Amino acid sequence: MDLVDELKTICSPERVVTRRHALQTYESDGLLQYRALPRAVALVDSAEEVRRVVRACYEAGVPWVARGSGTGLSGGALPVEEGIVIALSRLRKILEVDLDNQRIVVEPGVTNVDVSAAVGPGHFYPPDPSSQIVCSIGGNIAENSGGAHCFKYGFTTNYVTGLEVVLSDGDVVTLGGKEVDRPGYDLLGAFVGSEGTLGVATKITLRVVPVPEATRTLVAYYQTTDAAGQTVSDIVSEGIVPGAIEMMDNLTIRATDEATHAGYPLDAGAALIVELDGPESECAALFEQVEAICMRNGATGIRVAKDEAERALIWKARKAAFAAMGRISRNYYVQDGVIPRTKLPEVLRRIDDLSREYGMKVANVFHAGDGNLHPLVCYDDAQPGQAEKAEEFAGLIVQACVDAGGSLTGEHGIGVDKKRYMPDMFSEADLATFQRLRCAFDAAQLANPGKVMPTPRLCGEVPGPYRQHPLERAGVAERF
Repeated sequence: MDLVDELKTICSPERVVTRRHALQTYESDGLLQYRALPRAVALVDSAEEVRRVVRACYEAGVPWVARGSGTGLSGGALPVEEGIVIALSRLRKILEVDLDNQRIVVEPGVTNVDVSAAVGPGHFYPPDPSSQIVCSIGGNIAENSGGAHCFKYGFTTNYVTGLEVVLSDGDVVTLGGKEVDRPGYDLLGAFVGSEGTLGVATKITLRVVPVPEATRTLVAYYQTTDAAGQTVSDIVSEGIVPGAIEMMDNLTIRATDEATHAGYPLDAGAALIVELDGPESECAALFEQVEAICMRNGATGIRVAKDEAERALIWKARKAAFAAMGRISRNYYVQDGVIPRTKLPEVLRRIDDLSREYGMKVANVFHAGDGNLHPLVCYDDAQPGQAEKAEEFAGLIVQACVDAGGSLTGEHGIGVDKKRYMPDMFSEADLATFQRLRCAFDAAQLANPGKVMPTPRLCGEVPGPYRQHPLERAGVAERF
């Protein structure tokens, strides 16, 4: 039986997408610079259907890519040509809420914001990507997503305690459980952030935490990003750990205020959002200290949220940064890199130099406490060569982050976009170790192939007669 026909018996014909115009919905994720058409998309309805689809692909030797909401920004959910996309968006059940143990069990298609809604108002789920109203927990796990509150609370990996995983041969395994740290090798930690290359999670146990007693939020304005960056360093060096500390430059301020009417001054060179949370008495004392640090570093103004509505408006502007950029640029290339906080002025000056050299504007918005930059390279794809030029520019920003002692990515993942830069950060021995881990989970290399590793590698010879691997046949991998 043809694989597509088999998928139709597993999922039902109306939930297997094969028509070209419908397949184009799945040809890229949020990073539109990369596109590929799959052979078919299986709209699975249950964990059992996921298992059967994966098993069918394994028996047919066909690669597959698991896809959640498709909001990723590294090409991580890019289909494999003639491969299968397993769409998990229908798996959105909340299976259990166990607040006595501060746990919630969900399917991978549940959105990030719906997790907090399910455990509120007394608890919440801290990782909060800007796309949290649409991005799915399964995708968050694949990319180890962070968000505005990751400086204090940590990333997705700090909140996943258990996973039910379908491996690339269709076997189902359980990693972890409700406990925080199970003895033995940390296979759970290996899976979170593996970008779909080790299998697909079908049931997820998350840790949630109590809502803090008090939350205080301010936004301080500066003439330069240097002054705002110094404020961040001073706050952290004095032992203050904000719930969130975010920065936007002037170009981002103008775009977001036009979109949200949040009332940010359009002439500010930088805006710094600082949010403290915890016991009321502690918040009050630290908030005064933060205000003093802001003024000492030359803040031209400080806006303190008077109530929850104003706090939401301040955050609305920050959360809208990526979407709002379309108001000032026809296209933009999203990048994601990490630097030590003390290197912020140096790297921003490097970005300014590149901006002048390439003749392209860059809007900077970042998780300042973590040094996690999100530069948006603005361009016009109606002009020949501009898209390629923007991609080259974005790559130089990534390399500048690594040169400054930072990382290729903070939360968007490597995907296809940044795999070429992996040797800039990792040695050949490092990459070989990554590959051995992958082979232990996915010897057939069918789970999201062509991602993360700079040169796709197979898992060596297998017993029996030699058979050409589909990736060899496609010319995108070689056998070692």
